[in-house]
Amino acid sequence: MRVDDLFITEDISVLDAMRKLDETGLGVLFVAPEGVLRAVVTDGDIRRYILKSLPLEGPVREAANYSPYALPMEARARAKTALLEHGIGALPLLDKRGRVQDVVFAGGLDIDTHKKACAPVVIMAGGLGTRLYPYTKILPKPLIPIGEMPIVEHIIHRFADVGCSAFTMIVNYKKSMIKSYFNDLQKDYTVDYVDEDTPLGTGGGLSLLKGKVTQTFFLTNCDILIDADFGDIYQYHKEKGNVITMVCAVKHFTIPYGVVELGGDGDISGITEKPEMNFLTNTGVYVVEPSVIDGLAYNEPIPFTDIIADVRAAGGRVGVYPVSENSWMDMGQLEELDNMRRRLEMQ
Repeated sequence: MRVDDLFITEDISVLDAMRKLDETGLGVLFVAPEGVLRAVVTDGDIRRYILKSLPLEGPVREAANYSPYALPMEARARAKTALLEHGIGALPLLDKRGRVQDVVFAGGLDIDTHKKACAPVVIMAGGLGTRLYPYTKILPKPLIPIGEMPIVEHIIHRFADVGCSAFTMIVNYKKSMIKSYFNDLQKDYTVDYVDEDTPLGTGGGLSLLKGKVTQTFFLTNCDILIDADFGDIYQYHKEKGNVITMVCAVKHFTIPYGVVELGGDGDISGITEKPEMNFLTNTGVYVVEPSVIDGLAYNEPIPFTDIIADVRAAGGRVGVYPVSENSWMDMGQLEELDNMRRRLEMQ
């Protein structure tokens, strides 16, 4: 990829910038008219823009950082130190006219700029997986293979990469198979189990963790993968003082029809051809304070959405951490399972 493949104009939409960030996969774009660096746009810049409830159709200049850190070409030897000091993933190198000549990426220097999050992880792994039948007639959903390992092991590895080492699975359906798999696996993390004897919904299983999880924890479903900086998500949760932080994916959807709006007497007040919609959708990954567990009735079913509503009604803060649409992979249905497999094969 050439450096100028990362150049954008400041007039493109935030949505188009998000698409280009996903397309390049490098986490950074440069506003650089005629190659001269003016601003930088990163995933974090986009996230902060979204959290202001600003429209995705707005110009990316409203999200861009116009005070980017850069080094002259002759100072390349200082790049590694600069990346570490500033905690950034990419560093542009400029000529004497301020034009971007090269970019040094932290990954290329084996620098891990991800924040650490040594928090426990709770995985909801007790569902029947009926939408994935007939796979789940043989295997529990967490053990359905994606490439060379089951989905739940992919999930664990993503958390382990940021320092998480203690995992708890809430299990029910075919739980002995899940336990046997991880008991026989060589691993540098621990996996504990909580048996859910009757289905308790997407939140009720947490009540079985009373006295067992006593610090801020990640909660995740067992059928989704998120490519995001979990350390940054954890830090964001703490900085905002959230009781629950929901990781939400930005979805862009074009209705493939002309949408008709009705007037008061059944007449047409307007027609919009193939309107576009942008919205945030729940990925099924959360950061949660242990007080949420303390407030649950023991061994009673409840969906996690009801838990969120109860926290808000009690005055607790529930925040959102947005990620791009392409950062979220869901294998809840057979078609999505195939898509996940294809995407992981390309990585």
